[in-house]
Amino acid sequence: MNRISRNISIVLRAERLIAQRHLAVLRRQTGLMAAAGIAAGVGLIMLNVSAYLALSQTMPQPSAALIVALVNMALAVLLVSLANKSNVEQETAPVTEVRDMALEDIEAEMRGFAGEAKATADAVKKMASDPFGAIAPGVAGTVAKAVIKNLKS
Repeated sequence: MNRISRNISIVLRAERLIAQRHLAVLRRQTGLMAAAGIAAGVGLIMLNVSAYLALSQTMPQPSAALIVALVNMALAVLLVSLANKSNVEQETAPVTEVRDMALEDIEAEMRGFAGEAKATADAVKKMASDPFGAIAPGVAGTVAKAVIKNLKS
């Protein structure tokens, strides 16, 4: 029974660690997305103005605006891809493995308890169907000891 309580404790701790890692990854992704948004906003303003001014001197103004917009989009895609690289499954794999091992051990213990309970039930059924046959070996041993003790005296 001690192993079951220990394994249940391990399972609960593992689940808590998995949930904490999920939240940590979510916080990291949210932070990176917010940073990407701020960087994109400030950077776009400054980069757009300077790039547009530089490009508009060498080419038509609409072409300069298109090039600046494409560069902005490429930067946004790069930042989003960095935010999406965090992988919860990789970070929680060791804890998940420990949890699964504890659950398997609990299942094995429960199967053992079920086997013992079945054997006890079978023994009770056997005793109920033949009460003297179940008691006879114990009584015979006690009687034999008493007879041997009295013969020695």
